[in-house]
Amino acid sequence: MKKPTDYTPEEQVQIQAAFDDLMHSTYQKINDKERAMVTKAFEVARDAHDGQRRKSGEPYIFHPIAVAKIVAHDIGLGAISIASALLHDTVEDTELKHNDIYDMFGEKISRIVRGLTKIKQLKPDKDLSLQAENFRKMILTLNEDVRVILIKIADRLHNMQTMASMPKHKQEKIASETLYIYAPLAHKLGLYNIKSQLEDLGLKYTEPEIYKEIESKIEESKEEQERYIKTFTSIIEDSLKKEGLNFKIIGRFKSIFSIYRKMRTKKVSFEEVYDKFAIRIIYKADSANEKFLAWKIYSIVTDHFKPNPSRLRDWISYPKSTGYEALHTTVMGPEKKWVEVQIRSERMNEIAEKGYAAHYKYKHGTNEEIGIEGWLNKLKDLLENQDDSAVDFIEDFKLNLFAKEIFVLTPDGDIISLPKNATPLDFAYAIHTEVGTHCRGAVVNGKLVQLNYRLRSGDVVKIITSPTQKPKRNWLDFVVTGRAKSKIKAYLKQEQKEIIDEGKEILQRKLKQLKIKFNETTVNNLVNFFNLKTSQDLFYNVGAGIIDNKMLKNFANARSNVLFDFFKKKLRRKPTSFQVTKDDITINYDTIVFGPDEQQLDYTLANCCNPIPGDEIFGFTTINEGIKVHKKSCPNALSLHSNYAYRILSARWIDSSKHDFLVYLKISGFDRPGMAKDITRLITDDEQLDMKNVNLKAQGGVFEGEISVYIKNTDHLKQVIKDIKSIEGVDKVMRIEKL
Repeated sequence: MKKPTDYTPEEQVQIQAAFDDLMHSTYQKINDKERAMVTKAFEVARDAHDGQRRKSGEPYIFHPIAVAKIVAHDIGLGAISIASALLHDTVEDTELKHNDIYDMFGEKISRIVRGLTKIKQLKPDKDLSLQAENFRKMILTLNEDVRVILIKIADRLHNMQTMASMPKHKQEKIASETLYIYAPLAHKLGLYNIKSQLEDLGLKYTEPEIYKEIESKIEESKEEQERYIKTFTSIIEDSLKKEGLNFKIIGRFKSIFSIYRKMRTKKVSFEEVYDKFAIRIIYKADSANEKFLAWKIYSIVTDHFKPNPSRLRDWISYPKSTGYEALHTTVMGPEKKWVEVQIRSERMNEIAEKGYAAHYKYKHGTNEEIGIEGWLNKLKDLLENQDDSAVDFIEDFKLNLFAKEIFVLTPDGDIISLPKNATPLDFAYAIHTEVGTHCRGAVVNGKLVQLNYRLRSGDVVKIITSPTQKPKRNWLDFVVTGRAKSKIKAYLKQEQKEIIDEGKEILQRKLKQLKIKFNETTVNNLVNFFNLKTSQDLFYNVGAGIIDNKMLKNFANARSNVLFDFFKKKLRRKPTSFQVTKDDITINYDTIVFGPDEQQLDYTLANCCNPIPGDEIFGFTTINEGIKVHKKSCPNALSLHSNYAYRILSARWIDSSKHDFLVYLKISGFDRPGMAKDITRLITDDEQLDMKNVNLKAQGGVFEGEISVYIKNTDHLKQVIKDIKSIEGVDKVMRIEKL
């Protein structure tokens, strides 16, 4: 191995200092042998990356050291993982090969580094999301070693922390991927601090203006909130001390992303988010009285502050599948403000901070290997559906990652954890595949229920099976677990294959009776005649009896006369390319230009977000409908950027004077005589506005409703909202995506 030559003396000192800091930051205890192995990995990585620099200009070796520090301190893994993190880019970016890593460090580290090696980009296919396929391959490495995923998350966190020097379009793409999969994955693995950092950084680059606005408002209100937290804490401290409890109280702001999510889901302003911070009480306890003390602290808190009964969360009796334990409650604090209080022992807090590593430290001591086997066994169910499309695979996996949990019981009293809104069918598949496949009905709490019944925590569920029952396609409409979906799809896929094979044989016989040759041309003509997409659809329809003898005879008759040519032309699929003239754009569309060359292309506006001139937008190339234009804040933007980055087109408005666009407004306030009249008059008096619909309802002295109007652009929209807000009694006016 050659010695590094590219680093300046000052950089060599900084590199060594960064490594020393890493070694002092390890969560696990490292013995002398392990220390020597990690040091060797550092020296190999440092020398291999000699001459390589990041976009910022700093030596590349700072990146693997930073990733290793996240692995060692924030995630809390041991020497094998730290060494693997230091080496994670060597095979992809340097002259080192997998055999070299194996020879120097052995099978375990070599296997992890192999899993961490970046996936080569494949040739784009119009029906394939490369990013989803890469995610799928990354997640499937869990079958080899969960540490691959944990180090990948650390790698992504450091990349997000150092993304400022990248071009804007790359920032948006990487941030979208982060919010789409890495943050939920960190959440599932119990890495709550890392999850919050990934979410905040993701928002910083996908919605920079919103991020800055919330960040500045938090900063402005920080002094006031700190004063409030101190007041709240002082009220309960004496009572806790009188009970002889050893504790500390921490007040913290919730993350920018969590505040943003509440603003968006509840459609409220920053000021209207009532629980922007939380109080955390961390207490010392041995395992024998840990649960007792948690409820004792809860009792003391609720003696001073009235609790919201609907906001109690007992994750001590029923820990989350990530291992998270705590009592959460929301109480009415001083000045009549709601405050979330989290009650954790030191052990619970350590698990909440470190997730995976701390959980297994307490369960198995410091044996990292035993912990890994436990996680592998727990996550394998999420990886069973390997034959599905990449996008479906990721969506199902992500659904299971981020779902809230419920706990239901078998008749024998065993507890089964399921996602919120799970059904008896999900429960049946959680018990065993055969139980799900032959599930005919369910009894919940002694009463017969339908298979799409939504289970609740505490339900006792008994499954009724029948050997003649088999999965139905409509089951996919209501099951929610990835396991249930994958098993149902696998069964239906096999059943469909059998019907297709049978349909092909039937079609050959029927065509022979009609004296028509069975060949590729005939099959293509049949596909067009019946307005289908593929030959497989044709065979399935014949096998399932959807296309019967009479319909095949109609095809034969049409084929033998001029009507056949008519059908052939009429049902031919539309070409995927577009020829757009300047006149078409002028007459039919307000002008949008696409790409770096600002080309004028045919497009339609997406119904999911209804963009209007002045909105920040992007184009998305669909398979069958050409270019769809979405707002950057569209609810589907994250998924589209993450799964189909290669189909995204930059876009902007260059003219907004030709046409009006439909906008939906939600309005509320205090009712008074003539309120509806004043609102409608304001709209009708504006010559540039064309009102489509007004729907206002009043009850108990307040009113709310929706208005839809045709409008010119965002500047005009802002003025209209301002004018409506100036009407006496109007409290809130906001634009919504759709009524």
